[in-house]
Amino acid sequence: MDQKKKISQKLTDLYAAVGTVAMGLLALLVVFTVIMRYCFSLSWKGLSEFNVVLFAFTTFWGMGLNILKGEHVMIDILYDGVKPAAKRWLSVFNYIVVLIVDLVFTYQGWLYTAKMGKQISQGMEIPMYFMYGIMPVCGVLCAICVVAKIVEFIMADISYFAPRNKAETKKPEERG
Repeated sequence: MDQKKKISQKLTDLYAAVGTVAMGLLALLVVFTVIMRYCFSLSWKGLSEFNVVLFAFTTFWGMGLNILKGEHVMIDILYDGVKPAAKRWLSVFNYIVVLIVDLVFTYQGWLYTAKMGKQISQGMEIPMYFMYGIMPVCGVLCAICVVAKIVEFIMADISYFAPRNKAETKKPEERG
């Protein structure tokens, strides 16, 4: 089991590293294009379009990473009040809903890519399916991450579901 966790962690780290490199490249290129545009009046439509594509990539790539790291938006005030045994199944149900939404997104992204992908981009002059294809590819990766998380929930020890964000409150006389 320890070997599986190591492999899982390495894959998660690799997934995060790809996103980190893409985000770093995006930041560098945006700074470069702004400096070149405002200081030297130089602009490249291909580079500007690549920045937009890179922004879309980092956004959709981050979907799966947020699932793996548990960094997605969650209102957990009621969830933390539920017993750990029930939390397991609430989590599984929640992620099944997420999986359904992700599969709809992936399917629609696939249809859109198939329909609009034959056009040639104005900036980089490549078929648009390279750009639009980001949606279904990242959707599939996100679905894999969701399934991995569901399996993790099912296999986890009950202590995994112990309250983590429990607010500590003090009586007025203890506050000082």
